[in-house]
Parts: sequence; C-alpha cells; structure tokens
Amino acid sequence: MRETGRRLRCGAAVGVALALVALSAPAATAADSTTAGSTTADSTTGGDTTGAVPSRLHDPWLWQATVGQRPTGPAALVFFTSRTRFLESTGVLVGRDGGYRLIPLHVAEDHGLLSSDGRHYLRPSGELLDLTTGQQRRTIHTGMRPLAWSPDGQRVLSTRSNDDSVISFGPDNQQLNDPEKPDDLLVVDPYRGTEQVVAAGTFASHAAAAWSPDGDVLAVAGPPDVPASVAERQRLVVVDPDGGDPRWQVDLGDRRMLAGPAAWHPDGRRIALLAFDGCAGPTCTVEQAAARTMRIEFLDATTGQAVGQPLPVDASTSRIVGWRGDDPVVQQVSGTGRDEDRRAILAALPAGGDREVLVTAPVGSTDLAVPGDLLARAAFGGPERRPSPFAAPLWFYLALAVPTLLAVALLVRRVRRRRGSATTPDTGLAPRA
Repeated sequence: MRETGRRLRCGAAVGVALALVALSAPAATAADSTTAGSTTADSTTGGDTTGAVPSRLHDPWLWQATVGQRPTGPAALVFFTSRTRFLESTGVLVGRDGGYRLIPLHVAEDHGLLSSDGRHYLRPSGELLDLTTGQQRRTIHTGMRPLAWSPDGQRVLSTRSNDDSVISFGPDNQQLNDPEKPDDLLVVDPYRGTEQVVAAGTFASHAAAAWSPDGDVLAVAGPPDVPASVAERQRLVVVDPDGGDPRWQVDLGDRRMLAGPAAWHPDGRRIALLAFDGCAGPTCTVEQAAARTMRIEFLDATTGQAVGQPLPVDASTSRIVGWRGDDPVVQQVSGTGRDEDRRAILAALPAGGDREVLVTAPVGSTDLAVPGDLLARAAFGGPERRPSPFAAPLWFYLALAVPTLLAVALLVRRVRRRRGSATTPDTGLAPRA
C-alpha cells in the first residue's frame, strides 16, 4: 500500500510539473517570438540575421500547431513534407521569428504560392490564407493553379483548366464533347477576386510562368496541344498581361523548359531556361533522368534569340527560385524518386565556381518557397532554429492536463481514505454474538 501511494504521488508530481511547463510555455514562446521579430536585418549586411532565411530546416513535431491555430507572422520560408501527423504532403511555415507552423493541404490539393512579402499563402482552391492572423477566405474561383506572384505582390498569374470531367456520348456512341480543352491563362487579384484573361495563344496546359522585373511583361511555357503534352514538348510565349498579341514565341522542344517563376533575370534583358541532354519524354526512368547533363541557357527577352554562355548545373536542379546579384539561386532535389527519400536544398550558382548551399531542408522535403522580398535582397544565412515542442494546439495541452488532473484526484481520494481510517477510534470491545 505504501509503495502504491508513493508511486501515485510521484506520478502526480511529474504530471503536474509537465502540465505547468506546457501551459506556461506558450506565453514565453510568444514573448520570445515578439522580441525576435521586432528587429530584422539583411544577413548580407553582417548585422543581426533575424528575419533572414535560415540555413537549415527541421521536421516539425507531430503535435505542431497549424497556422490557423497559432499564427506566427510572415514567412521566411515554406517547405512541404509528409512527415507530419497528417501523413501526407503538408506545408511547413518557418516564420521570420523562427516559429514552425503547419499548413495542412486539402485532399489531392497541389502546392500553393507564397506571396512576395511572406504574409499570404494562395491555395489552388482559391483560398487566401493570412499567415499573420490565421484567417482564410475564398477570393478566386476553384479550378485554378497559381503560377507566379507579380513583383509588387498585387497580382497572380494563374492557369485555369477547362477540361470536361466527364465525357458524354450520343445515341450512336459518338463523343459529344472534347475533354481536353485548352486552358486559360489569367491575371487575378487575390485580394479583390477580380480576374483577366491573358491572350497568350492556345495552350493545352501551362507548365510555368514568370513576370518581368517591372511586372509589365509575362513569359509563359507549356505544351500547345494534346500531342505535345503527351510528348512533353513545350512552347514559350512572351506577352503583355494587359492585352495585345504575343511579342514573340519559340518552340522549346522536349529538352528545354522555362526555369521557374524567377526565370526572368533581374536586369530584364534575359530569360532563363533549363535545358538538358539525355533521355527525354514520358518513358524515361528515374535512373535515366538522373544521368542527364543539365545547363541553364538564356534567351534575349526582346527577340527570343539565344544569348550568353550556358551555365552547367546538376541534374537534380528543378527550377530557379531567385537571384543573388548575377548568380541564380536554384532548387535542387537529391535522392530517389520516392518523396520520403528526397531532400531539397537551395543553392547559389556563381559563374565558374562551385555551388554554395544556402538552405538545407530535412529528408522527405520536396519543395521550397521563399518570399520575393527576401530573395530580392538575398537575405540568406539566418540562424538555425529548431521547432518548439510547446508551439502546439489546445488539444495537446488538454491531453497533458486531463491525465494529470485525474491522477491528482485519485491521489487526493486515496489520501483522504487513509486519513479517515487512521482517525477511526478503537473501543476495545469485542463484537456481540
């Protein structure tokens, strides 16, 4: 009995201690975040690196709070991983104060876009998530896939699928509709919900797009028709977002592609492509794709003609995410074809020099997004912060508190019983027959 009571008291004491630490931690964490977020400095200035993109990322805790549960402010970076309690691809926000929060995706939802100032995340479902308040509202129609934010952060270039979800047939079994309709290219205002169709020509789908540095011209690439889509051949078109015929277009074939949302060079005179030699098309294996010889090529933004010298890159390079001066900052994804074995990094590629790794994500990460304002000032080299185990939703604290309270109640009840039995008087009289 004494041993049981001692164990109960020890268990209750430990539970109370854990509950007190857990319940007091959010306030301390919030205070630290406020202090950390009150000062921001460009890491390139040699001063305080708070607010810069951290050099190394970590997996969140399984109980990490979502943005909606506990907002942490503007993002320094967002990456995607399935190593969360949702067991599928989930956005992980790393705030400029170092806090980690989750952005759960809807069923079968693609990855969205992070705004230029890091304050909003635009879902393909048309919902705009405010990362500073956790509020989410639908601003544009569903069925869109955002491609790139404008440099001023006020517009988004998006593609809208027009394919029929169901094929219908007539009485003679003739097909009545065309399920593979050309997609629309739109410029949308995610804050007001307005949209404008861009006359970029006919595309079966849009694979990638980029804004010019001044936001006056667009570059968009994708297969022009269904056969080109099957063969993975693309066409590049440069067009004004506010109307008018395309300025020029060029066929990229099946071994060149627009280098991502930051493909337009900051000088405004060149557009970057990712090109490769080796196996092309949908029949290539993972091993054949990894054996490709890849490079960055440049086209003149005025004429579409090749210009400058190609820059060799690793075959794991997937896109250009920004520029550090004249050096492209690229995303590279190493590992096998399985998402859980892959690791994404951001690296700067100086001409004639070795790559410089800027950000390393954990194993299992597949995509990295950095706000345009941090990319513009090359704000890399921020401190490596680990996710706080105390940045958790309410149910986590309840899960700790309820067993603790039950243990305390059981201990109090047992102590009262023992005291009651100890104070009962002994009369010394034998019981009657």
